Amino acid sequence: MTPGSVTQSAASPPVVPWERLNVRLIPANMSLLAAPLASFGGTLLVTGGGLGLQALLTLGSILVAFLAVTGFGLMRFLTTRYRITDERIELRSGLLFRSERTLPVDRVRSIDLTANPLHRIFGLTSVRIGTGEQTSATGRRLTLDGVGKTQAAELRRRLLSRRDAATGWPADEDGPIAAMDWSWVRYGPLTIWGVGGLLAAVGTAYRTLHEMKIDPLRFGFVKAVEQSYGSVPLWFGLLGTVLIIVVLGAVVSTATLIEGWRGYRLERADGGVLRVRRGLLVTRSVTIEERRLSGVELREPMLLRWAGGARLNAVAGGLGNRDENRRRRLLSPPMPRAEVLRAAADVLAETESPTASAALRTHPRVVLRRRIGRGLIVTASAVSALAVLGVWLSSSFLYAAVICALVLLPAAVALAFTAYRALGHGLRGRYLVTRSGAFARSTVALKRADVIGWSITRSIFQRRAGLLTLGAATAAGEHCYKIRDVAVSDGLAFAEEAVPDLLTPFLQRTPS
Repeated sequence: MTPGSVTQSAASPPVVPWERLNVRLIPANMSLLAAPLASFGGTLLVTGGGLGLQALLTLGSILVAFLAVTGFGLMRFLTTRYRITDERIELRSGLLFRSERTLPVDRVRSIDLTANPLHRIFGLTSVRIGTGEQTSATGRRLTLDGVGKTQAAELRRRLLSRRDAATGWPADEDGPIAAMDWSWVRYGPLTIWGVGGLLAAVGTAYRTLHEMKIDPLRFGFVKAVEQSYGSVPLWFGLLGTVLIIVVLGAVVSTATLIEGWRGYRLERADGGVLRVRRGLLVTRSVTIEERRLSGVELREPMLLRWAGGARLNAVAGGLGNRDENRRRRLLSPPMPRAEVLRAAADVLAETESPTASAALRTHPRVVLRRRIGRGLIVTASAVSALAVLGVWLSSSFLYAAVICALVLLPAAVALAFTAYRALGHGLRGRYLVTRSGAFARSTVALKRADVIGWSITRSIFQRRAGLLTLGAATAAGEHCYKIRDVAVSDGLAFAEEAVPDLLTPFLQRTPS
Protein backbone atom coordinates (compact mmCIF):
# COMPACT_ATOMS: atom_id res chain seq x y z
CA MET A 1 0.00 0.00 0.00
CA THR A 2 1.41 3.37 -1.03
CA PRO A 3 1.30 6.49 1.23
CA GLY A 4 -1.04 8.16 -1.22
CA SER A 5 -3.58 5.36 -0.90
CA VAL A 6 -3.41 5.55 2.89
CA THR A 7 -4.15 9.29 2.79
CA GLN A 8 -7.05 8.80 0.39
CA SER A 9 -8.56 6.04 2.55
CA ALA A 10 -8.30 8.15 5.69
CA ALA A 11 -9.98 11.12 3.98
CA SER A 12 -12.95 9.14 2.64
CA PRO A 13 -16.13 9.53 4.72
CA PRO A 14 -17.29 6.52 6.71
CA VAL A 15 -19.97 4.40 5.12
CA VAL A 16 -23.31 4.84 6.90
CA PRO A 17 -25.01 1.45 7.32
CA TRP A 18 -28.58 0.87 6.20
CA GLU A 19 -31.19 0.47 8.93
CA ARG A 20 -34.51 -1.40 8.89
CA LEU A 21 -37.90 -0.99 10.51
CA ASN A 22 -38.55 -2.40 13.98
CA VAL A 23 -39.08 -6.17 14.13
CA ARG A 24 -42.18 -5.62 16.28
CA LEU A 25 -43.91 -4.56 13.05
CA ILE A 26 -44.39 -8.28 12.27
CA PRO A 27 -46.68 -9.13 15.24
CA ALA A 28 -48.37 -5.74 14.82
CA ASN A 29 -49.39 -6.63 11.27
CA MET A 30 -50.40 -10.17 12.20
CA SER A 31 -52.73 -8.82 14.90
CA LEU A 32 -54.84 -7.14 12.19
CA LEU A 33 -56.40 -10.53 11.49
CA ALA A 34 -58.25 -10.23 14.81
CA ALA A 35 -60.65 -7.75 13.17
CA PRO A 36 -62.30 -10.15 10.65
CA LEU A 37 -62.43 -12.88 13.32
CA ALA A 38 -64.20 -10.48 15.69
CA SER A 39 -66.60 -9.50 12.88
CA PHE A 40 -67.44 -13.16 12.30
CA GLY A 41 -68.07 -13.78 16.01
CA GLY A 42 -70.13 -10.63 16.40
CA THR A 43 -72.29 -11.50 13.41
CA LEU A 44 -72.91 -14.98 14.81
CA LEU A 45 -73.91 -13.46 18.14
CA VAL A 46 -76.30 -10.91 16.62
CA THR A 47 -77.96 -13.32 14.20
CA GLY A 48 -78.18 -16.22 16.64
CA GLY A 49 -75.87 -18.43 14.58
CA GLY A 50 -77.75 -18.16 11.30
CA LEU A 51 -75.57 -16.90 8.46
CA GLY A 52 -76.79 -16.69 4.88
CA LEU A 53 -74.69 -16.97 1.76
CA GLN A 54 -74.51 -13.19 1.36
CA ALA A 55 -73.22 -12.79 4.93
CA LEU A 56 -70.57 -15.46 4.37
CA LEU A 57 -69.44 -13.78 1.15
CA THR A 58 -69.21 -10.39 2.87
CA LEU A 59 -67.26 -11.79 5.83
CA GLY A 60 -65.01 -13.70 3.42
CA SER A 61 -64.25 -10.55 1.44
CA ILE A 62 -63.40 -8.74 4.68
CA LEU A 63 -61.01 -11.58 5.62
CA VAL A 64 -59.34 -11.49 2.18
CA ALA A 65 -58.91 -7.70 2.43
CA PHE A 66 -57.27 -7.98 5.85
CA LEU A 67 -55.02 -10.79 4.64
CA ALA A 68 -53.89 -8.54 1.79
CA VAL A 69 -53.22 -5.64 4.17
CA THR A 70 -51.26 -7.94 6.49
CA GLY A 71 -49.23 -9.28 3.57
CA PHE A 72 -48.39 -5.79 2.35
CA GLY A 73 -47.31 -4.83 5.87
CA LEU A 74 -44.99 -7.82 6.17
CA MET A 75 -43.57 -7.13 2.73
CA ARG A 76 -42.92 -3.51 3.72
CA PHE A 77 -40.93 -4.69 6.74
CA LEU A 78 -38.86 -7.14 4.69
CA THR A 79 -38.01 -4.72 1.87
CA THR A 80 -37.67 -1.30 3.55
CA ARG A 81 -34.22 0.09 4.36
CA TYR A 82 -33.20 3.65 5.25
CA ARG A 83 -30.18 5.63 6.34
CA ILE A 84 -29.34 9.20 7.32
CA THR A 85 -26.07 10.77 6.22
CA ASP A 86 -24.76 14.27 6.79
CA GLU A 87 -26.20 15.43 3.45
CA ARG A 88 -29.35 13.40 2.78
CA ILE A 89 -31.95 10.88 3.88
CA GLU A 90 -32.26 7.75 1.75
CA LEU A 91 -35.15 5.27 1.64
CA ARG A 92 -35.37 2.00 -0.31
CA SER A 93 -38.56 -0.06 -0.47
CA GLY A 94 -40.53 -2.42 -2.69
CA LEU A 95 -40.13 -5.96 -3.97
CA LEU A 96 -41.42 -6.16 -7.53
CA PHE A 97 -41.12 -2.41 -8.07
CA ARG A 98 -38.10 -1.07 -6.23
CA SER A 99 -38.28 2.54 -5.08
CA GLU A 100 -35.27 4.62 -4.03
CA ARG A 101 -35.93 8.13 -2.75
CA THR A 102 -33.73 10.76 -1.17
CA LEU A 103 -34.28 14.09 0.54
CA PRO A 104 -31.52 16.63 1.20
CA VAL A 105 -31.14 17.22 4.94
CA ASP A 106 -31.17 21.00 4.49
CA ARG A 107 -34.60 20.77 2.80
CA VAL A 108 -36.29 19.12 5.79
CA ARG A 109 -39.10 21.33 7.05
CA SER A 110 -41.25 19.01 9.16
CA ILE A 111 -40.76 15.83 11.18
CA ASP A 112 -44.06 14.50 12.51
CA LEU A 113 -44.43 11.49 14.79
CA THR A 114 -47.73 9.57 14.86
CA ALA A 115 -48.70 6.39 16.67
CA ASN A 116 -52.11 4.74 16.25
CA PRO A 117 -53.48 2.42 18.97
CA LEU A 118 -52.00 -0.68 17.34
CA HIS A 119 -48.59 0.95 17.09
CA ARG A 120 -48.77 2.07 20.71
CA ILE A 121 -49.50 -1.48 21.88
CA PHE A 122 -46.30 -2.67 20.22
CA GLY A 123 -44.24 0.44 21.02
CA LEU A 124 -44.03 1.66 17.41
CA THR A 125 -44.22 5.07 15.77
CA SER A 126 -44.57 6.43 12.24
CA VAL A 127 -42.07 9.14 11.26
CA ARG A 128 -43.07 11.46 8.45
CA ILE A 129 -40.36 13.71 7.02
CA GLY A 130 -41.48 16.49 4.68
CA THR A 131 -39.96 19.34 2.72
CA GLY A 132 -42.97 21.60 3.14
CA GLU A 133 -43.85 21.68 -0.56
CA GLN A 134 -47.47 22.64 -1.27
CA THR A 135 -48.11 19.41 -3.14
CA SER A 136 -49.35 15.94 -2.41
CA ALA A 137 -46.54 14.27 -4.39
CA THR A 138 -44.97 11.46 -2.39
CA GLY A 139 -41.55 12.45 -3.68
CA ARG A 140 -41.66 15.48 -1.41
CA ARG A 141 -41.84 13.41 1.78
CA LEU A 142 -40.58 10.18 3.28
CA THR A 143 -42.50 8.01 5.73
CA LEU A 144 -40.96 5.41 8.03
CA ASP A 145 -44.01 3.47 9.17
CA GLY A 146 -42.94 1.23 12.03
CA VAL A 147 -39.88 2.33 14.00
CA GLY A 148 -39.49 2.08 17.77
CA LYS A 149 -40.72 4.95 19.93
CA THR A 150 -37.28 5.74 21.31
CA GLN A 151 -35.74 5.32 17.88
CA ALA A 152 -38.27 7.77 16.37
CA ALA A 153 -37.38 10.47 18.90
CA GLU A 154 -33.69 9.88 18.22
CA LEU A 155 -34.31 10.10 14.46
CA ARG A 156 -35.97 13.47 14.85
CA ARG A 157 -33.14 14.73 17.05
CA ARG A 158 -30.52 13.56 14.54
CA LEU A 159 -32.34 15.11 11.58
CA LEU A 160 -32.85 18.46 13.29
CA SER A 161 -29.25 18.65 14.47
CA ARG A 162 -27.88 17.75 11.04
CA ARG A 163 -30.26 20.14 9.31
CA ASP A 164 -29.19 22.96 11.62
CA ALA A 165 -25.54 22.09 11.02
CA ALA A 166 -26.10 22.10 7.25
CA THR A 167 -28.04 25.37 7.20
CA GLY A 168 -26.32 27.17 10.05
CA TRP A 169 -29.58 27.81 11.90
CA PRO A 170 -29.22 28.46 15.64
CA ALA A 171 -30.85 26.12 18.13
CA ASP A 172 -33.50 27.58 20.40
CA GLU A 173 -34.10 26.72 23.99
CA ASP A 174 -37.07 24.49 24.73
CA GLY A 175 -39.92 26.39 26.29
CA PRO A 176 -43.57 25.49 26.98
CA ILE A 177 -46.22 27.84 25.63
CA ALA A 178 -49.43 25.99 26.61
CA ALA A 179 -50.36 22.66 28.17
CA MET A 180 -53.59 20.71 28.66
CA ASP A 181 -55.93 21.81 31.43
CA TRP A 182 -58.70 19.31 32.13
CA SER A 183 -61.16 22.12 32.86
CA TRP A 184 -61.19 22.70 29.09
CA VAL A 185 -63.14 19.46 28.64
CA ARG A 186 -66.27 21.54 29.34
CA TYR A 187 -65.92 22.90 25.80
CA GLY A 188 -66.20 19.41 24.31
CA PRO A 189 -70.00 19.30 23.94
CA LEU A 190 -70.05 22.69 22.18
CA THR A 191 -69.30 21.26 18.74
CA ILE A 192 -71.57 19.53 16.23
CA TRP A 193 -68.93 17.01 15.16
CA GLY A 194 -70.15 14.49 17.71
CA VAL A 195 -73.66 14.46 16.23
CA GLY A 196 -72.29 14.12 12.70
CA GLY A 197 -69.92 11.33 13.71
CA LEU A 198 -72.73 9.48 15.50
CA LEU A 199 -75.04 9.63 12.48
CA ALA A 200 -72.19 8.58 10.17
CA ALA A 201 -71.41 5.56 12.37
CA VAL A 202 -75.06 4.48 12.46
CA GLY A 203 -75.33 4.86 8.69
CA THR A 204 -72.16 2.84 8.09
CA ALA A 205 -73.34 0.03 10.37
CA TYR A 206 -76.74 -0.08 8.67
CA ARG A 207 -75.19 -0.15 5.19
CA THR A 208 -72.79 -2.96 6.16
CA LEU A 209 -75.60 -5.09 7.60
CA HIS A 210 -77.75 -4.36 4.56
CA GLU A 211 -74.95 -5.61 2.27
CA MET A 212 -74.91 -8.82 4.32
CA LYS A 213 -78.68 -9.23 3.74
CA ILE A 214 -79.32 -8.63 7.46
CA ASP A 215 -82.22 -6.35 8.35
CA PRO A 216 -81.38 -4.39 11.52
CA LEU A 217 -85.07 -3.54 11.99
CA ARG A 218 -85.72 -7.19 12.84
CA PHE A 219 -83.43 -7.18 15.88
CA GLY A 220 -85.16 -7.55 19.24
CA PHE A 221 -83.95 -4.30 20.80
CA VAL A 222 -84.86 -2.36 17.64
CA LYS A 223 -88.42 -3.75 17.78
CA ALA A 224 -88.65 -2.81 21.46
CA VAL A 225 -87.67 0.79 20.65
CA GLU A 226 -90.18 0.87 17.78
CA GLN A 227 -92.98 -0.31 20.06
CA SER A 228 -92.12 2.27 22.72
CA TYR A 229 -92.29 5.04 20.13
CA GLY A 230 -95.66 3.78 18.93
CA SER A 231 -97.14 4.21 22.41
CA VAL A 232 -96.39 7.96 22.70
CA PRO A 233 -97.53 10.99 20.67
CA LEU A 234 -95.56 11.79 17.53
CA TRP A 235 -94.31 15.17 18.77
CA PHE A 236 -93.05 13.59 21.99
CA GLY A 237 -91.22 10.88 20.06
CA LEU A 238 -89.56 13.41 17.77
CA LEU A 239 -88.55 15.59 20.71
CA GLY A 240 -87.15 12.56 22.54
CA THR A 241 -85.19 11.51 19.46
CA VAL A 242 -83.65 14.96 19.10
CA LEU A 243 -82.68 15.03 22.79
CA ILE A 244 -81.13 11.56 22.60
CA ILE A 245 -79.11 12.52 19.51
CA VAL A 246 -77.93 15.77 21.15
CA VAL A 247 -76.90 14.02 24.36
CA LEU A 248 -75.09 11.21 22.55
CA GLY A 249 -73.47 13.77 20.23
CA ALA A 250 -72.23 15.75 23.24
CA VAL A 251 -70.76 12.57 24.72
CA VAL A 252 -69.05 11.69 21.44
CA SER A 253 -67.72 15.26 21.05
CA THR A 254 -66.30 15.22 24.57
CA ALA A 255 -64.72 11.82 24.01
CA THR A 256 -63.24 13.08 20.72
CA LEU A 257 -61.75 16.11 22.48
CA ILE A 258 -60.19 13.90 25.16
CA GLU A 259 -58.81 11.44 22.60
CA GLY A 260 -57.41 14.12 20.35
CA TRP A 261 -55.92 16.47 22.96
CA ARG A 262 -54.90 14.42 25.99
CA GLY A 263 -51.29 15.21 26.85
CA TYR A 264 -51.46 18.42 24.80
CA ARG A 265 -48.35 20.55 24.92
CA LEU A 266 -47.39 23.48 22.69
CA GLU A 267 -43.72 24.34 22.99
CA ARG A 268 -40.86 26.11 21.30
CA ALA A 269 -38.20 23.50 20.58
CA ASP A 270 -34.65 23.29 19.28
CA GLY A 271 -34.15 23.89 15.60
CA GLY A 272 -36.39 26.96 15.37
CA VAL A 273 -39.66 25.03 15.43
CA LEU A 274 -42.95 25.02 17.27
CA ARG A 275 -43.97 21.54 18.40
CA VAL A 276 -47.51 20.37 19.17
CA ARG A 277 -47.87 17.07 21.05
CA ARG A 278 -51.27 15.54 21.70
CA GLY A 279 -53.38 12.40 21.58
CA LEU A 280 -54.70 9.57 23.76
CA LEU A 281 -55.24 6.58 21.46
CA VAL A 282 -53.45 8.10 18.46
CA THR A 283 -50.48 10.19 19.59
CA ARG A 284 -49.34 13.01 17.33
CA SER A 285 -46.30 15.27 17.33
CA VAL A 286 -46.34 18.02 14.69
CA THR A 287 -43.53 20.49 14.03
CA ILE A 288 -43.96 23.94 12.42
CA GLU A 289 -41.00 26.07 11.39
CA GLU A 290 -41.08 29.48 13.03
CA ARG A 291 -39.37 30.99 10.00
CA ARG A 292 -42.35 30.00 7.89
CA LEU A 293 -44.94 31.22 10.39
CA SER A 294 -46.85 34.10 8.81
CA GLY A 295 -49.47 34.64 11.50
CA VAL A 296 -52.23 33.02 13.51
CA GLU A 297 -55.97 32.46 13.24
CA LEU A 298 -58.37 32.80 16.15
CA ARG A 299 -61.31 30.45 15.49
CA GLU A 300 -64.58 30.94 17.41
CA PRO A 301 -67.55 28.70 16.46
CA MET A 302 -70.85 30.12 17.68
CA LEU A 303 -71.50 27.83 20.68
CA LEU A 304 -67.86 27.98 21.74
CA ARG A 305 -67.90 31.77 21.41
CA TRP A 306 -70.96 32.04 23.63
CA ALA A 307 -69.10 30.02 26.29
CA GLY A 308 -66.08 32.35 26.11
CA GLY A 309 -63.86 29.84 24.32
CA ALA A 310 -61.79 29.76 21.13
CA ARG A 311 -59.08 27.76 19.42
CA LEU A 312 -55.80 28.73 17.77
CA ASN A 313 -54.51 27.81 14.31
CA ALA A 314 -51.20 28.58 12.67
CA VAL A 315 -50.93 30.48 9.39
CA ALA A 316 -47.73 28.93 8.11
CA GLY A 317 -46.05 27.58 5.02
CA GLY A 318 -44.48 24.18 4.78
CA LEU A 319 -47.49 22.26 6.09
CA GLY A 320 -48.21 20.42 2.84
CA ASN A 321 -51.22 20.69 0.57
CA ARG A 322 -54.57 22.18 1.56
CA ASP A 323 -55.88 19.08 3.35
CA GLU A 324 -52.62 18.49 5.19
CA ASN A 325 -52.47 22.15 6.18
CA ARG A 326 -55.91 21.98 7.78
CA ARG A 327 -54.90 18.92 9.81
CA ARG A 328 -51.50 20.18 10.90
CA ARG A 329 -52.18 23.85 11.57
CA LEU A 330 -53.97 23.20 14.89
CA LEU A 331 -52.10 24.85 17.75
CA SER A 332 -54.61 24.40 20.56
CA PRO A 333 -57.80 22.61 21.62
CA PRO A 334 -60.89 24.65 22.51
CA MET A 335 -59.86 26.66 25.56
CA PRO A 336 -60.65 30.03 27.23
CA ARG A 337 -60.28 32.97 24.88
CA ALA A 338 -57.86 34.77 27.19
CA GLU A 339 -55.59 31.71 27.18
CA VAL A 340 -55.76 31.54 23.38
CA LEU A 341 -54.74 35.20 23.10
CA ARG A 342 -51.84 34.65 25.48
CA ALA A 343 -50.65 31.63 23.49
CA ALA A 344 -51.01 33.56 20.21
CA ALA A 345 -48.85 36.40 21.53
CA ASP A 346 -46.22 33.89 22.70
CA VAL A 347 -46.23 32.05 19.37
CA LEU A 348 -45.73 35.31 17.46
CA ALA A 349 -43.17 36.58 20.02
CA GLU A 350 -45.30 39.67 20.64
CA THR A 351 -46.25 41.34 23.91
CA GLU A 352 -49.92 41.25 22.87
CA SER A 353 -51.74 39.19 20.29
CA PRO A 354 -52.71 41.29 17.24
CA THR A 355 -56.06 39.46 17.27
CA ALA A 356 -56.89 40.74 20.79
CA SER A 357 -58.18 44.19 19.94
CA ALA A 358 -61.81 44.51 18.88
CA ALA A 359 -61.33 48.06 17.56
CA LEU A 360 -61.28 47.16 13.88
CA ARG A 361 -62.55 49.27 11.02
CA THR A 362 -66.26 48.82 10.45
CA HIS A 363 -67.90 48.16 7.10
CA PRO A 364 -70.62 50.25 5.38
CA ARG A 365 -74.21 49.91 6.58
CA VAL A 366 -75.24 48.69 3.15
CA VAL A 367 -73.50 45.43 4.08
CA LEU A 368 -76.01 44.95 6.90
CA ARG A 369 -78.90 45.46 4.49
CA ARG A 370 -77.39 42.89 2.12
CA ARG A 371 -77.20 40.29 4.88
CA ILE A 372 -80.73 40.99 6.07
CA GLY A 373 -81.90 40.60 2.48
CA ARG A 374 -80.20 37.21 2.19
CA GLY A 375 -81.86 36.03 5.38
CA LEU A 376 -85.28 37.18 4.19
CA ILE A 377 -84.82 35.39 0.87
CA VAL A 378 -84.00 32.11 2.63
CA THR A 379 -86.95 32.53 5.00
CA ALA A 380 -89.36 33.37 2.19
CA SER A 381 -88.20 30.33 0.17
CA ALA A 382 -88.77 27.92 3.07
CA VAL A 383 -92.15 29.42 3.99
CA SER A 384 -93.31 29.48 0.36
CA ALA A 385 -92.39 25.81 -0.13
CA LEU A 386 -94.41 24.79 2.96
CA ALA A 387 -97.33 26.99 1.88
CA VAL A 388 -97.44 25.36 -1.56
CA LEU A 389 -97.45 21.91 0.06
CA GLY A 390 -100.26 23.11 2.32
CA VAL A 391 -102.39 24.16 -0.63
CA TRP A 392 -101.78 20.95 -2.58
CA LEU A 393 -101.59 18.31 0.14
CA SER A 394 -102.69 19.14 3.68
CA SER A 395 -103.51 22.19 5.78
CA SER A 396 -101.00 21.00 8.38
CA PHE A 397 -98.25 22.31 6.11
CA LEU A 398 -99.87 25.76 6.31
CA TYR A 399 -99.53 25.68 10.10
CA ALA A 400 -95.92 24.58 9.65
CA ALA A 401 -95.35 27.53 7.28
CA VAL A 402 -96.67 29.97 9.89
CA ILE A 403 -94.48 28.46 12.61
CA CYS A 404 -91.49 28.50 10.25
CA ALA A 405 -92.04 32.19 9.48
CA LEU A 406 -92.34 33.08 13.18
CA VAL A 407 -89.10 31.22 13.98
CA LEU A 408 -86.92 31.90 10.94
CA LEU A 409 -87.71 35.60 10.50
CA PRO A 410 -86.22 36.84 13.81
CA ALA A 411 -83.45 34.26 13.55
CA ALA A 412 -82.46 35.49 10.09
CA VAL A 413 -82.39 39.12 11.22
CA ALA A 414 -80.37 38.23 14.34
CA LEU A 415 -77.84 36.27 12.25
CA ALA A 416 -77.56 39.20 9.83
CA PHE A 417 -76.67 41.57 12.68
CA THR A 418 -74.19 39.00 14.07
CA ALA A 419 -72.50 38.59 10.68
CA TYR A 420 -72.29 42.36 10.21
CA ARG A 421 -70.81 42.97 13.65
CA ALA A 422 -68.23 40.24 13.00
CA LEU A 423 -66.87 42.04 9.93
CA GLY A 424 -63.78 44.12 10.49
CA HIS A 425 -60.23 44.79 9.33
CA GLY A 426 -57.27 46.82 10.44
CA LEU A 427 -53.51 47.11 10.92
CA ARG A 428 -51.77 46.13 14.15
CA GLY A 429 -48.09 46.93 13.87
CA ARG A 430 -46.56 44.54 11.36
CA TYR A 431 -49.78 42.54 11.03
CA LEU A 432 -52.86 42.83 8.83
CA VAL A 433 -55.97 41.73 10.75
CA THR A 434 -59.23 40.59 9.17
CA ARG A 435 -62.32 39.20 10.89
CA SER A 436 -65.54 37.64 9.56
CA GLY A 437 -68.07 34.87 10.14
CA ALA A 438 -71.41 34.48 11.89
CA PHE A 439 -71.54 30.76 12.73
CA ALA A 440 -67.76 30.33 12.93
CA ARG A 441 -66.00 33.65 13.51
CA SER A 442 -62.44 33.80 12.24
CA THR A 443 -59.89 36.48 13.15
CA VAL A 444 -56.64 36.25 11.17
CA ALA A 445 -53.46 38.19 11.90
CA LEU A 446 -51.17 38.01 8.86
CA LYS A 447 -47.69 39.48 8.57
CA ARG A 448 -47.80 42.37 6.13
CA ALA A 449 -44.34 41.47 4.83
CA ASP A 450 -45.67 38.04 3.74
CA VAL A 451 -48.44 39.50 1.55
CA ILE A 452 -47.29 38.87 -2.02
CA GLY A 453 -50.32 40.12 -3.90
CA TRP A 454 -53.94 41.29 -3.82
CA SER A 455 -57.04 39.78 -5.39
CA ILE A 456 -60.09 41.95 -5.97
CA THR A 457 -63.47 40.36 -6.71
CA ARG A 458 -66.84 42.05 -7.23
CA SER A 459 -70.13 40.30 -7.84
CA ILE A 460 -72.93 42.03 -9.73
CA PHE A 461 -74.64 42.81 -6.44
CA GLN A 462 -71.43 44.18 -4.93
CA ARG A 463 -70.93 46.47 -7.92
CA ARG A 464 -74.41 47.88 -7.46
CA ALA A 465 -73.68 48.52 -3.77
CA GLY A 466 -70.21 49.97 -4.35
CA LEU A 467 -68.44 47.12 -2.55
CA LEU A 468 -65.61 44.70 -3.22
CA THR A 469 -63.90 41.74 -1.59
CA LEU A 470 -60.18 42.27 -1.05
CA GLY A 471 -57.97 39.17 -0.73
CA ALA A 472 -54.45 39.20 0.70
CA ALA A 473 -52.44 36.56 -1.17
CA THR A 474 -49.68 34.77 0.69
CA ALA A 475 -47.66 31.56 0.38
CA ALA A 476 -48.83 30.39 3.82
CA GLY A 477 -51.99 28.78 5.17
CA GLU A 478 -55.05 29.12 2.94
CA HIS A 479 -53.03 31.28 0.50
CA CYS A 480 -55.67 34.04 0.40
CA TYR A 481 -57.30 35.79 3.35
CA LYS A 482 -60.29 37.91 2.40
CA ILE A 483 -61.69 41.20 3.63
CA ARG A 484 -65.31 40.87 2.57
CA ASP A 485 -67.73 43.59 1.53
CA VAL A 486 -65.60 46.70 1.97
CA ALA A 487 -66.24 49.98 0.17
CA VAL A 488 -64.22 50.33 -3.04
CA SER A 489 -62.27 53.43 -2.02
CA ASP A 490 -61.68 52.16 1.52
CA GLY A 491 -60.52 48.76 0.32
CA LEU A 492 -58.01 50.14 -2.20
CA ALA A 493 -56.69 52.66 0.31
CA PHE A 494 -56.32 49.94 2.94
CA ALA A 495 -54.39 47.70 0.53
CA GLU A 496 -51.99 50.56 -0.25
CA GLU A 497 -51.56 51.34 3.45
CA ALA A 498 -50.97 47.71 4.42
CA VAL A 499 -48.38 46.96 1.72
CA PRO A 500 -47.22 50.18 0.04
CA ASP A 501 -46.57 50.16 -3.71
CA LEU A 502 -47.84 46.60 -4.22
CA LEU A 503 -51.20 47.59 -5.71
CA THR A 504 -50.29 51.06 -7.01
CA PRO A 505 -49.00 49.98 -10.47
CA PHE A 506 -52.38 48.40 -11.25
CA LEU A 507 -54.54 51.36 -10.25
CA GLN A 508 -55.90 53.80 -12.79
CA ARG A 509 -56.44 57.20 -11.22
CA THR A 510 -59.17 59.41 -12.61
CA PRO A 511 -58.25 63.07 -13.17
CA SER A 512 -59.66 65.44 -10.60
